[in-house]
Amino acid sequence: MKTAVFGAKSYDIEYFTKENERIRHTLEFFEAGLNSKTAQLASGFDAVCAFVNDKLDRNTLTILSDLNIGLVALRCAGFNNVDLDAAEELGIRVMRVPAYSPHAVAEHALALILTLSRKTHKAYNRVRDANFSLERFVGFDLEKKTAGVIGTGKIGQVFAEIMLGFKCNVVAYDPYPDKSLKQKGVKYLTKNEVFQRSDIVSLHCPLTPETHQIVNKDTLRQMKSGSMLINTSRGKLINTDDVIESLRGKHLGYLGIDVYAEEEKLFFKDLSEHIIDDEKIMHLMTFPNVLITAHQGFLTKEALTEIAATTLRNISSYEKGEIDENEVTRQMMA
Repeated sequence: MKTAVFGAKSYDIEYFTKENERIRHTLEFFEAGLNSKTAQLASGFDAVCAFVNDKLDRNTLTILSDLNIGLVALRCAGFNNVDLDAAEELGIRVMRVPAYSPHAVAEHALALILTLSRKTHKAYNRVRDANFSLERFVGFDLEKKTAGVIGTGKIGQVFAEIMLGFKCNVVAYDPYPDKSLKQKGVKYLTKNEVFQRSDIVSLHCPLTPETHQIVNKDTLRQMKSGSMLINTSRGKLINTDDVIESLRGKHLGYLGIDVYAEEEKLFFKDLSEHIIDDEKIMHLMTFPNVLITAHQGFLTKEALTEIAATTLRNISSYEKGEIDENEVTRQMMA
């Protein structure tokens, strides 16, 4: 099946090409992301493959429909960037990769926590300058700290288990509590109670109307003074202005993010020779207790292999006219 792969990076090309040796779809890779201005590149294709920051709004989908594109194959779990109402109206099916490597993202959340606490990123730079001082490097033990998990889907489950391994007290909020986590010692609380009791809050929920800016002025006020906030899920779970204000007021103690509300303008690009026209992220980067990575939580060999394999299987299912469990419908946003 002829598929246009948008926003393709070197690692996408490497892993998709390798996995496609068995399946043998016709893939063409485009560096450009998918939006209404680039959608015409899909002319002559049967399907498009898109990523989390591609803009699949009604305008883009209408152009794709006019080009007889029948499938949007998302190589990611999130689908909030797709106008599902428009896709259904236009007869375009949407499939995703619901789980590729929950360990990859959960372990990256842990990496942010340990780096912020033990300041290893600063130590690396200091030692390279032959500065072996330990001043201002005091961290904290994770043992006996309370780790709060917002969202205990597959990634949240793995993260909770990791924190249990560090002998943390783990509390969680999810509309659908996981019985196996309860048996392992995770205590489910209300959302507000998780924010109030936790030394570390880590977000692992999807972006929905209910979770949009779940971290805001009110929830930040409920958090303990000096506590840590980690987000490896979706940027718009956080109200950036409110987080900046909490950091400036020295209430929020640490912030580690792998996602950002306006990341589509920045992430996955080399802007090292450009002036960044985003005051909020530039402000965040001035804080010594903030650590930002550019949406790399998924970037492991295992995850890239699974992403490519599942995406290609989804394309095969569509080609065969099969109903697939990875299909996304507008009912899922209800």
